[in-house]
Amino acid sequence: MEEFEPSVSAKKTKSIYISTVFGIAMVLLMVGLLGLILVHANRLSNYVKENIVLNIIVDDGAREPDVLQLQKQLQTNPAVKNAQYVPKEIAARNLQKDLGEDFVSFLGYNPLPESIDVYLNADYANNAAIDKFKAQLLKNPVVKEVKYQASLVDMMNQKLASISLIILAFTAIFLVVSVALINNTIRLAIYSQRFLIKSMQLVGATKGFIRKPFLLYGIWHGLLGGLIAIILLVGMLYLATIQIPDLVILQNYTEFALVFLVVIGIGIFISGFSTYLAVSKFLRLKIYDLYR
Repeated sequence: MEEFEPSVSAKKTKSIYISTVFGIAMVLLMVGLLGLILVHANRLSNYVKENIVLNIIVDDGAREPDVLQLQKQLQTNPAVKNAQYVPKEIAARNLQKDLGEDFVSFLGYNPLPESIDVYLNADYANNAAIDKFKAQLLKNPVVKEVKYQASLVDMMNQKLASISLIILAFTAIFLVVSVALINNTIRLAIYSQRFLIKSMQLVGATKGFIRKPFLLYGIWHGLLGGLIAIILLVGMLYLATIQIPDLVILQNYTEFALVFLVVIGIGIFISGFSTYLAVSKFLRLKIYDLYR
């Protein structure tokens, strides 16, 4: 009987710790998923903004060296991500592909002007910044006109801002829920050890001495839960990339690593802090309160 009881107690404690680790892992998995959604949403937002095209129409009397010089100047501008010179011949060829007809042969001449297609960095892809950039360009004698869809830019920024706010709000709410869930899981695990805690206290162990092993276990469980969550997240990312190959464009491994570190950090902090609070609570309780 003496051999049986410790064995049953050890197995029970082990099963509680295992369920605690996987409980933490599942919560951290959802936190990590929201983090990855935020990263992808931010990358998608930047990708859309950086594909807005400003068409700089070159003056008919401009010489090609002057146009190429303007292109080089644009390439060094901090607002510009890329600037592509489009001669009349290439512009006509591109339009022929879109129309499916040889309009040059029909008209007898090429009516398209030379231009420079400018793609802005995401931080400058708004109407205020574009209008300022446009005003500077029009001062150059080589530039005849600058075209872009102002209404599209404005609508795009409004939609992206709304989507970002919704995702951030949802993430904040879920983070609070995650803290509550992990805290509750830890409290239940410590509750099963309340008699051990009180027994150690009754034989003269200090509070710090009693807390230390529980805190170490709490930190270890948070770390394990975070690592399990990361393994599952990597698997989900791999499957998502297979199903949607274009998703590679939006992936940034530095940002992914940051999300993974945050997941582990949240797991360790919440698990350790919740363990500290739970153990402290049972250290303060009287013996007869342990049975309630």
